[in-house]
Amino acid sequence: MSAASTPAKPPQPRRRRPKPRRHPEPPAARAQSTRVQILQSAAAAFRKLGYHGATVEQIAAALRMNKGNLYYYFRNKEEILFACHQYSLDRILALLDEIARSDDRPEMKLRRLIVAFVHTILDELHGTTLFIDLEALTPAHLKTIVVGRDQVDLGMRQIVLEGVASGAFSGRDAKLVTFAILGAVNWIPRWFRMDGPASSQEIADQFADFLVAGLRSG
Repeated sequence: MSAASTPAKPPQPRRRRPKPRRHPEPPAARAQSTRVQILQSAAAAFRKLGYHGATVEQIAAALRMNKGNLYYYFRNKEEILFACHQYSLDRILALLDEIARSDDRPEMKLRRLIVAFVHTILDELHGTTLFIDLEALTPAHLKTIVVGRDQVDLGMRQIVLEGVASGAFSGRDAKLVTFAILGAVNWIPRWFRMDGPASSQEIADQFADFLVAGLRSG
């Protein structure tokens, strides 16, 4: 080796890029997520077996939880049923308020509301309706749900009346119209199957098209 030559430097080890730090989910958000998962499991069990046929053990087992862990979030099965109804009502009332405040035509408002309603009961809570097993609720819980359900009915009725006033809908009894719509949509979980030929989106679109078309004037 000549004096002018310099020895080759050994290869430097490649530095690994530090992995991005994952921020842990806040405890409150994690608890809320678990509560919703319990409600989804319960709603599916109630739809399949009925309130009295489904057990807390079955609801917990579907989530790979034990009954004791489930009781950390809910005191009993009736409270779970009430929470299912309350969750659905809160979601629908929030959507109703958003839709009612929009500048859409009445027929589009009603269509959006029906589609949102179907998605809420089929996709978010996997089959909870506003009428299922109400007799199993305590008087206080039943009163709360009836008040919320009446708000949904009144909000939908206002949209129908708006459509009648604008000439988009024929002059029908708005109360009976909303009863018919709510009854039709709430019956869907009785026959809907996740693995069936029609998706929740297809059902939502077809029901909205059919129900709104039946109200149009002319």
